[in-house]
Amino acid sequence: MFTGNETLCNKCGAFLFGAGRSGTSFCRKCDDQLYDSAFAVGSYEKALSATILQLKKTPHMSQRLRRHVADTIGRVSIPESSIVVPVPLSSRRLQERGFNQAAVIGKLVSKHLRAPYDESTLIRKAHTPMHRVGMDRKARAKTVKNAFEVVRPKLIEDMSVLLVDDIFTSGETASHCAKILKKSGAARVDVLTLARAA
Repeated sequence: MFTGNETLCNKCGAFLFGAGRSGTSFCRKCDDQLYDSAFAVGSYEKALSATILQLKKTPHMSQRLRRHVADTIGRVSIPESSIVVPVPLSSRRLQERGFNQAAVIGKLVSKHLRAPYDESTLIRKAHTPMHRVGMDRKARAKTVKNAFEVVRPKLIEDMSVLLVDDIFTSGETASHCAKILKKSGAARVDVLTLARAA
């Protein structure tokens, strides 16, 4: 889990150095991505990766994970006027799984922030293949291009959106969601995930 002592990219949250340094640091690999900032509870490894795999099967978060999420929220800069929006699943995948794990996380985050929660405005209009660890950034971008749609733009107009998901891998999903949210009137989009892939 991240403690706040690491040096992370100021935009995408990528791990850069073990010991924190003063000032801001950027990895520059995320310059073209359209969200404003991204934060994660920790790296996608060991216990956290096992917890996330379990969350895809059972819509339950342990007390320990809930504490880590709360600690992360307390440590990062999230605009007070944020509305919490989970990254949506396609209707097909939602039917297969029975729930959206991003919605489970989003409801917890919304409660902790005392912020409005909305899982109906941003939808996934196209079923896309599941991202695999070996997929490169271009392949990931291709699978999510034009996959999302905002169906109730008035609810996010001039709002800060906190987009929530389980894993941040290449950032392509977050960037495409941010693009459509901003195009529909959102003032800014920040991203909070349980894990950040290396």
